[in-house]
Amino acid sequence: MSEVNDAPEQNQGPPAESGPPQQPDGGAPQQQSEGGYAPRGDRPSYGGGGGDRPSYGGNRGGGGDDRPRRRPGGGGGRFGRRRVCAFCVDKVVKIDYKDPGKLRRYISDRGKIEPRRKTGTCAGHQRMLTIALKRARHVALLPFTAEHIHVTGVFPSRG
Repeated sequence: MSEVNDAPEQNQGPPAESGPPQQPDGGAPQQQSEGGYAPRGDRPSYGGGGGDRPSYGGNRGGGGDDRPRRRPGGGGGRFGRRRVCAFCVDKVVKIDYKDPGKLRRYISDRGKIEPRRKTGTCAGHQRMLTIALKRARHVALLPFTAEHIHVTGVFPSRG
């Protein structure tokens, strides 16, 4: 067996050697620095060229990657395929405000005009559609608000 005693030493008076004062929790003594704070030990230096940065996954460096960048078969993930404008497909030059059946598709159940990203209309036809919807509202072919929808029954109520 070695000469080092594995059992904890009991405190029976002052320490035999005169070293730095012990902490009450039994830890190593801490030195006071300029600001009154104790140093926290060695910290890794990443900027000055000493050692590599730790890797947390992901490959931002670019090199040495054997896997393909894109998934086979394409795919846009969440957005999917871009919708085409229904008015452009039909080659519509002017959107008629007197056709509420066609315009109803572009109003939400709350009576709001649906945005382009939801309906898929192009910018030019969206402007024409907005004007046609506003005109149809003005002559009472389409509702202005959700309350009008429930009263008139243009859209089926949800409950």
